[in-house]
Amino acid sequence: MWRLAGETGMDVNSPYAYALWCRDFAETSVVARDDEGRVAAYVTGFVRPDSPDTYFLWQVAVDSAFRGQRLARRMLDFIGDRITERGLRYLEATVTADNTASRALFASFARDRGAEAVWSPLFGGEHFPADDDTPHDPEDLVRIGPLNPEPEV
Repeated sequence: MWRLAGETGMDVNSPYAYALWCRDFAETSVVARDDEGRVAAYVTGFVRPDSPDTYFLWQVAVDSAFRGQRLARRMLDFIGDRITERGLRYLEATVTADNTASRALFASFARDRGAEAVWSPLFGGEHFPADDDTPHDPEDLVRIGPLNPEPEV
């Protein structure tokens, strides 16, 4: 996971952080492997401690060799099914304004689940340290839900 995060240009956490994700958040994460057992893609996330009906998706990464196969969407659907079975009603994630692929992924997920996707600013560039004088782009929050709406009476 650490290798793939770096290769895909994502914000890279320490290798230790990814090991902890696999141990402590296995129920809310998914890893796809290729035929040789290498990580081809992953989704990491957790249930927000202060909002127990909300899943926060931390990272989605797909190896370039596996793009165009809807792998990110299939993993997101897997996670969506898993969290709704647990009674969670919302999925949140942060996305930069220029990440059109992730924005389209979340929009299609919301649409296909019959849920609303609400976008709002969350973290400005000032919340992140600049790497090599390159400022971090602001992160917008998408809140999708309710994922398992109450049945109409």
